[in-house]
Amino acid sequence: MEPRVIDTAGVQALVDALLARGYTVVGPTVRSGAIVNAPITSVEQLPRGWGDDQEAGRYRLRGRGDDALFGFASGAQSAKPVFFPTEEVLWRGRRTPDGFTVEAEDLQDDRRDDQPGADAPYALLGVRSCDLAAIGIQDTVLTGRRPDAAYAARRAAAFVVAVTCSDPGGTCFCVSTGTGPRPGPGRGAPYDLALTELLEPGAHRFLVEVTSDRGAEVLGDIGSTSATAADLEAADGVADRAARRMGRELETDGLKELLYAAAESPVWDDVATRCLACANCTAVCPTCFCTDVEDVTDLTGSLAGRNRVWDSCFDADFSLLHGGRVRASTGSRYRQWMTHKLAAWIDQFGMSGCVGCGRCITWCPAAIDITHEAAVLRREAAEQEALP
Repeated sequence: MEPRVIDTAGVQALVDALLARGYTVVGPTVRSGAIVNAPITSVEQLPRGWGDDQEAGRYRLRGRGDDALFGFASGAQSAKPVFFPTEEVLWRGRRTPDGFTVEAEDLQDDRRDDQPGADAPYALLGVRSCDLAAIGIQDTVLTGRRPDAAYAARRAAAFVVAVTCSDPGGTCFCVSTGTGPRPGPGRGAPYDLALTELLEPGAHRFLVEVTSDRGAEVLGDIGSTSATAADLEAADGVADRAARRMGRELETDGLKELLYAAAESPVWDDVATRCLACANCTAVCPTCFCTDVEDVTDLTGSLAGRNRVWDSCFDADFSLLHGGRVRASTGSRYRQWMTHKLAAWIDQFGMSGCVGCGRCITWCPAAIDITHEAAVLRREAAEQEALP
Protein backbone atom coordinates (compact mmCIF):
# COMPACT_ATOMS: atom_id res chain seq x y z
CA MET A 1 0.00 0.00 0.00
CA GLU A 2 0.99 3.59 -0.60
CA PRO A 3 1.47 5.70 2.53
CA ARG A 4 -1.77 6.80 4.17
CA VAL A 5 -2.75 9.45 6.70
CA ILE A 6 -4.88 9.09 9.83
CA ASP A 7 -5.79 11.45 12.67
CA THR A 8 -5.99 10.80 16.41
CA ALA A 9 -9.39 9.15 15.92
CA GLY A 10 -7.65 6.88 13.45
CA VAL A 11 -5.07 5.91 16.08
CA GLN A 12 -7.96 4.94 18.35
CA ALA A 13 -9.49 2.97 15.50
CA LEU A 14 -6.14 1.23 15.05
CA VAL A 15 -6.09 0.25 18.72
CA ASP A 16 -9.69 -0.96 18.46
CA ALA A 17 -8.93 -3.01 15.35
CA LEU A 18 -6.02 -4.72 17.09
CA LEU A 19 -8.07 -5.41 20.21
CA ALA A 20 -10.84 -6.88 18.04
CA ARG A 21 -8.29 -9.30 16.59
CA GLY A 22 -7.44 -10.55 20.06
CA TYR A 23 -4.17 -8.68 20.58
CA THR A 24 -3.06 -7.29 23.92
CA VAL A 25 -2.10 -3.78 22.85
CA VAL A 26 0.98 -2.52 24.69
CA GLY A 27 1.89 1.14 24.40
CA PRO A 28 3.57 4.01 26.24
CA THR A 29 1.80 5.36 29.31
CA VAL A 30 2.67 7.76 32.12
CA ARG A 31 3.18 6.04 35.45
CA SER A 32 5.08 7.10 38.58
CA GLY A 33 6.78 10.01 36.89
CA ALA A 34 8.05 8.04 33.89
CA ILE A 35 6.87 6.79 30.51
CA VAL A 36 6.54 3.03 30.62
CA ASN A 37 4.97 0.36 28.43
CA ALA A 38 1.69 -1.10 29.64
CA PRO A 39 -1.51 -2.61 28.18
CA ILE A 40 -3.80 0.07 26.77
CA THR A 41 -7.27 0.23 25.27
CA SER A 42 -7.56 3.95 24.55
CA VAL A 43 -5.57 6.77 22.98
CA GLU A 44 -6.24 8.70 26.19
CA GLN A 45 -3.84 6.35 27.97
CA LEU A 46 -0.97 7.47 25.75
CA PRO A 47 1.33 10.25 27.08
CA ARG A 48 -0.51 13.06 25.31
CA GLY A 49 1.35 16.33 25.74
CA TRP A 50 4.26 14.81 27.68
CA GLY A 51 7.92 15.01 26.77
CA ASP A 52 11.04 14.10 28.71
CA ASP A 53 14.35 15.66 29.66
CA GLN A 54 17.15 13.12 29.80
CA GLU A 55 20.76 13.63 30.75
CA ALA A 56 23.40 11.50 32.44
CA GLY A 57 21.83 10.28 35.67
CA ARG A 58 18.71 12.37 35.16
CA TYR A 59 15.19 11.70 33.85
CA ARG A 60 12.26 14.12 34.20
CA LEU A 61 8.92 14.38 32.47
CA ARG A 62 7.89 17.79 31.19
CA GLY A 63 4.72 19.20 29.74
CA ARG A 64 5.09 19.97 26.04
CA GLY A 65 2.19 22.36 25.77
CA ASP A 66 0.75 20.48 22.79
CA ASP A 67 -1.18 17.29 22.06
CA ALA A 68 1.67 15.10 20.81
CA LEU A 69 1.09 11.43 21.57
CA PHE A 70 4.69 10.33 20.93
CA GLY A 71 6.63 13.51 21.74
CA PHE A 72 9.16 11.91 24.06
CA ALA A 73 12.60 10.41 23.48
CA SER A 74 12.48 6.90 24.94
CA GLY A 75 10.61 5.27 27.77
CA ALA A 76 12.20 3.81 30.87
CA GLN A 77 12.03 0.36 29.30
CA SER A 78 12.04 -0.96 25.78
CA ALA A 79 9.94 -3.78 24.36
CA LYS A 80 12.33 -6.31 25.89
CA PRO A 81 10.23 -7.18 28.99
CA VAL A 82 7.23 -7.91 26.76
CA PHE A 83 8.96 -10.69 24.87
CA PHE A 84 11.60 -11.55 27.48
CA PRO A 85 10.07 -11.01 30.93
CA THR A 86 12.16 -10.23 33.99
CA GLU A 87 10.99 -13.45 35.62
CA GLU A 88 9.54 -16.54 34.00
CA VAL A 89 8.45 -19.85 35.47
CA LEU A 90 10.27 -22.78 33.87
CA TRP A 91 8.44 -25.46 35.77
CA ARG A 92 6.43 -25.93 38.94
CA GLY A 93 5.75 -29.14 40.84
CA ARG A 94 3.36 -30.06 43.64
CA ARG A 95 3.85 -32.82 46.19
CA THR A 96 1.38 -35.71 45.95
CA PRO A 97 0.95 -38.89 48.03
CA ASP A 98 2.80 -40.81 45.32
CA GLY A 99 5.60 -38.28 44.65
CA PHE A 100 4.99 -35.03 42.77
CA THR A 101 3.26 -33.71 39.65
CA VAL A 102 4.41 -30.95 37.32
CA GLU A 103 1.82 -28.26 36.74
CA ALA A 104 1.97 -27.38 33.07
CA GLU A 105 -0.85 -24.84 32.88
CA ASP A 106 -0.58 -21.09 33.47
CA LEU A 107 3.12 -21.29 34.29
CA GLN A 108 3.83 -17.96 32.63
CA ASP A 109 1.11 -15.99 34.43
CA ASP A 110 3.37 -14.77 37.25
CA ARG A 111 4.42 -11.34 36.06
CA ARG A 112 4.47 -8.22 38.21
CA ASP A 113 1.59 -5.76 38.02
CA ASP A 114 3.64 -3.32 35.92
CA GLN A 115 4.27 -5.86 33.16
CA PRO A 116 1.92 -6.96 30.38
CA GLY A 117 -0.05 -10.12 30.89
CA ALA A 118 1.12 -13.45 29.63
CA ASP A 119 -1.53 -14.15 27.02
CA ALA A 120 -0.26 -13.83 23.47
CA PRO A 121 -0.45 -12.29 20.98
CA TYR A 122 0.92 -8.80 21.63
CA ALA A 123 0.55 -5.67 19.54
CA LEU A 124 3.24 -3.12 20.35
CA LEU A 125 2.31 0.48 19.63
CA GLY A 126 4.91 3.24 19.37
CA VAL A 127 8.15 1.24 19.05
CA ARG A 128 11.12 3.53 18.34
CA SER A 129 13.63 2.72 15.63
CA CYS A 130 16.38 2.08 18.18
CA ASP A 131 14.12 -0.39 19.97
CA LEU A 132 13.26 -2.10 16.69
CA ALA A 133 16.98 -2.62 16.24
CA ALA A 134 17.15 -4.03 19.76
CA ILE A 135 14.33 -6.47 19.02
CA GLY A 136 16.25 -7.57 15.94
CA ILE A 137 19.33 -8.20 18.07
CA GLN A 138 17.31 -10.15 20.62
CA ASP A 139 15.82 -12.18 17.77
CA THR A 140 19.33 -13.09 16.62
CA VAL A 141 20.39 -14.11 20.12
CA LEU A 142 17.23 -15.85 21.32
CA THR A 143 15.97 -17.51 18.14
CA GLY A 144 19.33 -18.57 16.74
CA ARG A 145 21.18 -21.84 17.23
CA ARG A 146 19.53 -22.51 20.61
CA PRO A 147 16.13 -20.85 20.32
CA ASP A 148 14.18 -19.82 23.40
CA ALA A 149 10.77 -21.34 22.73
CA ALA A 150 8.72 -18.90 24.82
CA TYR A 151 10.43 -15.86 23.33
CA ALA A 152 10.10 -17.20 19.79
CA ALA A 153 6.37 -17.84 20.28
CA ARG A 154 5.71 -14.32 21.54
CA ARG A 155 7.71 -12.76 18.72
CA ALA A 156 6.08 -14.81 15.97
CA ALA A 157 2.61 -13.74 17.05
CA ALA A 158 3.40 -10.08 17.66
CA PHE A 159 2.09 -7.13 15.66
CA VAL A 160 4.44 -4.12 15.71
CA VAL A 161 3.53 -0.49 15.10
CA ALA A 162 6.73 1.56 14.90
CA VAL A 163 6.98 5.32 15.29
CA THR A 164 9.48 7.93 14.12
CA CYS A 165 11.28 9.65 16.99
CA SER A 166 10.65 13.40 16.75
CA ASP A 167 12.25 14.69 19.95
CA PRO A 168 15.47 12.84 20.89
CA GLY A 169 16.83 13.21 24.40
CA GLY A 170 20.13 14.43 25.72
CA THR A 171 21.49 10.90 25.93
CA CYS A 172 20.36 9.63 22.52
CA PHE A 173 22.91 8.63 19.87
CA CYS A 174 21.01 6.36 17.47
CA VAL A 175 22.41 8.24 14.47
CA SER A 176 25.90 7.10 15.51
CA THR A 177 24.81 3.47 15.64
CA GLY A 178 22.77 3.67 12.43
CA THR A 179 19.54 2.65 14.14
CA GLY A 180 17.36 5.73 13.91
CA PRO A 181 15.60 8.03 14.35
CA ARG A 182 13.18 6.78 11.68
CA PRO A 183 12.19 3.15 11.17
CA GLY A 184 13.26 1.74 7.87
CA PRO A 185 14.45 -1.37 6.04
CA GLY A 186 17.59 -2.87 7.50
CA ARG A 187 17.24 -1.03 10.80
CA GLY A 188 16.14 -3.91 12.97
CA ALA A 189 13.22 -6.26 13.40
CA PRO A 190 10.42 -6.24 10.83
CA TYR A 191 7.31 -4.25 11.69
CA ASP A 192 3.79 -4.02 10.30
CA LEU A 193 3.02 -0.31 10.35
CA ALA A 194 5.11 2.81 10.94
CA LEU A 195 3.71 6.13 12.16
CA THR A 196 5.23 9.57 11.83
CA GLU A 197 3.40 12.14 13.94
CA LEU A 198 2.78 15.39 12.09
CA LEU A 199 1.82 18.07 14.57
CA GLU A 200 1.13 21.44 12.98
CA PRO A 201 -1.09 24.41 13.89
CA GLY A 202 -4.66 23.31 13.38
CA ALA A 203 -3.70 19.83 12.18
CA HIS A 204 -2.71 16.68 14.05
CA ARG A 205 -2.22 13.70 11.80
CA PHE A 206 -0.04 10.65 11.32
CA LEU A 207 1.65 9.40 8.18
CA VAL A 208 1.22 5.61 8.08
CA GLU A 209 3.64 3.41 6.15
CA VAL A 210 2.61 -0.20 5.56
CA THR A 211 5.28 -2.89 5.52
CA SER A 212 3.34 -6.17 5.81
CA ASP A 213 0.18 -7.86 4.63
CA ARG A 214 -1.09 -7.90 8.21
CA GLY A 215 -0.49 -4.19 8.45
CA ALA A 216 -2.40 -3.58 5.22
CA GLU A 217 -5.29 -5.69 6.47
CA VAL A 218 -5.54 -3.83 9.77
CA LEU A 219 -5.20 -0.41 8.15
CA GLY A 220 -7.90 -1.39 5.69
CA ASP A 221 -10.35 -1.69 8.60
CA ILE A 222 -9.92 1.93 9.67
CA GLY A 223 -10.52 5.21 7.93
CA SER A 224 -7.49 6.73 6.22
CA THR A 225 -6.69 9.02 3.35
CA SER A 226 -3.96 9.01 0.73
CA ALA A 227 -0.76 10.77 1.75
CA THR A 228 0.10 13.86 -0.25
CA ALA A 229 3.55 14.99 -1.32
CA ALA A 230 3.34 17.58 1.45
CA ASP A 231 2.67 14.83 4.00
CA LEU A 232 5.69 12.84 2.83
CA GLU A 233 7.87 15.94 2.93
CA ALA A 234 6.65 16.78 6.42
CA ALA A 235 7.47 13.28 7.65
CA ASP A 236 10.96 13.50 6.16
CA GLY A 237 11.39 16.79 7.97
CA VAL A 238 10.47 15.26 11.32
CA ALA A 239 13.16 12.61 10.94
CA ASP A 240 15.78 15.02 9.58
CA ARG A 241 15.32 17.47 12.45
CA ALA A 242 15.53 14.68 14.99
CA ALA A 243 18.72 13.33 13.42
CA ARG A 244 20.35 16.74 13.82
CA ARG A 245 19.41 16.97 17.51
CA MET A 246 21.11 13.91 18.97
CA GLY A 247 22.31 14.54 22.52
CA ARG A 248 25.35 12.28 22.24
CA GLU A 249 27.73 10.92 19.62
CA LEU A 250 29.67 7.65 19.52
CA GLU A 251 32.52 7.23 17.05
CA THR A 252 32.22 3.60 15.94
CA ASP A 253 35.07 3.34 13.42
CA GLY A 254 37.65 0.93 14.81
CA LEU A 255 35.84 0.77 18.13
CA LYS A 256 36.05 -3.01 18.43
CA GLU A 257 39.81 -3.04 17.99
CA LEU A 258 40.16 -0.06 20.32
CA LEU A 259 38.36 -1.86 23.14
CA TYR A 260 40.28 -5.09 22.67
CA ALA A 261 43.55 -3.17 22.88
CA ALA A 262 42.42 -1.33 26.02
CA ALA A 263 42.11 -4.35 28.30
CA GLU A 264 44.74 -2.95 30.69
CA SER A 265 43.74 0.70 30.41
CA PRO A 266 43.61 2.78 33.63
CA VAL A 267 40.23 4.05 32.41
CA TRP A 268 38.57 0.98 33.93
CA ASP A 269 39.97 1.78 37.37
CA ASP A 270 38.75 5.35 37.02
CA VAL A 271 35.24 4.14 36.15
CA ALA A 272 35.36 1.79 39.15
CA THR A 273 35.73 4.76 41.52
CA ARG A 274 32.29 5.93 40.35
CA CYS A 275 30.43 2.79 39.34
CA LEU A 276 28.09 1.36 41.99
CA ALA A 277 27.75 -2.00 40.20
CA CYS A 278 24.01 -1.53 40.68
CA ALA A 279 23.19 -3.14 37.28
CA ASN A 280 20.79 -0.35 36.28
CA CYS A 281 22.49 -0.15 32.88
CA THR A 282 21.90 -3.81 32.10
CA ALA A 283 18.33 -3.69 33.44
CA VAL A 284 17.32 -0.87 31.08
CA CYS A 285 19.47 -1.96 28.14
CA PRO A 286 17.15 -3.27 25.40
CA THR A 287 19.67 -5.90 24.24
CA CYS A 288 21.15 -7.42 27.43
CA PHE A 289 19.92 -10.99 27.73
CA CYS A 290 21.80 -12.66 30.63
CA THR A 291 19.70 -14.73 33.02
CA ASP A 292 20.01 -16.86 36.13
CA VAL A 293 17.92 -19.74 37.40
CA GLU A 294 16.36 -19.76 40.87
CA ASP A 295 14.83 -22.74 42.63
CA VAL A 296 11.94 -21.82 44.91
CA THR A 297 9.67 -23.62 47.36
CA ASP A 298 6.85 -22.68 49.70
CA LEU A 299 7.05 -22.88 53.48
CA THR A 300 5.14 -26.17 53.63
CA GLY A 301 7.44 -27.94 51.17
CA SER A 302 4.47 -28.99 49.08
CA LEU A 303 5.13 -26.67 46.15
CA ALA A 304 8.45 -26.16 44.38
CA GLY A 305 9.54 -24.64 41.11
CA ARG A 306 12.28 -23.17 39.00
CA ASN A 307 12.24 -19.60 37.68
CA ARG A 308 14.40 -17.86 35.13
CA VAL A 309 15.26 -14.29 36.13
CA TRP A 310 17.25 -11.49 34.57
CA ASP A 311 20.87 -11.37 35.67
CA SER A 312 23.71 -8.90 35.15
CA CYS A 313 27.43 -9.12 34.52
CA PHE A 314 27.77 -6.42 37.20
CA ASP A 315 26.67 -8.92 39.84
CA ALA A 316 29.70 -10.00 41.89
CA ASP A 317 28.63 -13.66 41.62
CA PHE A 318 27.95 -13.56 37.89
CA SER A 319 31.43 -14.91 37.08
CA LEU A 320 31.74 -17.10 40.20
CA LEU A 321 33.37 -20.44 39.45
CA HIS A 322 34.74 -23.14 41.77
CA GLY A 323 38.04 -21.26 42.04
CA GLY A 324 36.54 -17.83 42.72
CA ARG A 325 35.24 -14.87 40.74
CA VAL A 326 36.67 -14.36 37.28
CA ARG A 327 35.88 -10.64 37.48
CA ALA A 328 36.24 -9.68 41.12
CA SER A 329 36.61 -5.91 40.70
CA THR A 330 34.01 -3.37 39.62
CA GLY A 331 36.40 -2.08 36.97
CA SER A 332 36.74 -5.51 35.39
CA ARG A 333 32.96 -5.92 35.34
CA TYR A 334 32.42 -2.56 33.65
CA ARG A 335 35.15 -3.46 31.14
CA GLN A 336 33.40 -6.76 30.45
CA TRP A 337 30.04 -5.09 29.88
CA MET A 338 31.31 -2.32 27.61
CA THR A 339 33.72 -4.52 25.67
CA HIS A 340 31.10 -7.20 25.13
CA LYS A 341 28.46 -4.66 24.12
CA LEU A 342 30.59 -2.76 21.61
CA ALA A 343 33.18 -5.32 20.49
CA ALA A 344 32.81 -9.02 21.37
CA TRP A 345 29.12 -8.90 20.43
CA ILE A 346 30.20 -8.25 16.85
CA ASP A 347 32.34 -11.40 16.84
CA GLN A 348 29.53 -13.44 18.42
CA PHE A 349 26.52 -12.23 16.51
CA GLY A 350 27.80 -10.15 13.61
CA MET A 351 26.45 -6.88 14.97
CA SER A 352 27.00 -4.39 17.75
CA GLY A 353 25.07 -4.86 20.97
CA CYS A 354 24.34 -1.14 21.30
CA VAL A 355 21.47 0.63 19.55
CA GLY A 356 22.15 4.17 20.79
CA CYS A 357 19.01 4.54 22.93
CA GLY A 358 21.03 6.17 25.75
CA ARG A 359 19.13 4.47 28.57
CA CYS A 360 22.32 3.23 30.24
CA ILE A 361 23.46 6.86 30.52
CA THR A 362 20.14 8.26 31.70
CA TRP A 363 19.50 5.65 34.36
CA CYS A 364 23.02 5.38 35.78
CA PRO A 365 22.87 6.94 39.28
CA ALA A 366 26.57 7.83 38.96
CA ALA A 367 26.01 9.46 35.52
CA ILE A 368 28.58 7.22 33.81
CA ASP A 369 28.42 7.80 30.07
CA ILE A 370 29.41 4.99 27.69
CA THR A 371 30.01 7.47 24.86
CA HIS A 372 32.33 9.54 27.08
CA GLU A 373 34.30 6.51 28.24
CA ALA A 374 34.73 5.37 24.63
CA ALA A 375 36.02 8.83 23.72
CA VAL A 376 38.46 8.75 26.65
CA LEU A 377 39.80 5.38 25.50
CA ARG A 378 40.18 6.71 21.96
CA ARG A 379 42.03 9.80 23.20
CA GLU A 380 44.29 7.65 25.39
CA ALA A 381 45.13 5.42 22.41
CA ALA A 382 45.92 8.47 20.26
CA GLU A 383 48.24 9.86 22.95
CA GLN A 384 50.08 6.54 23.18
CA GLU A 385 50.56 6.43 19.42
CA ALA A 386 52.01 9.94 19.49
CA LEU A 387 54.73 8.98 21.95
CA PRO A 388 58.22 8.69 20.43
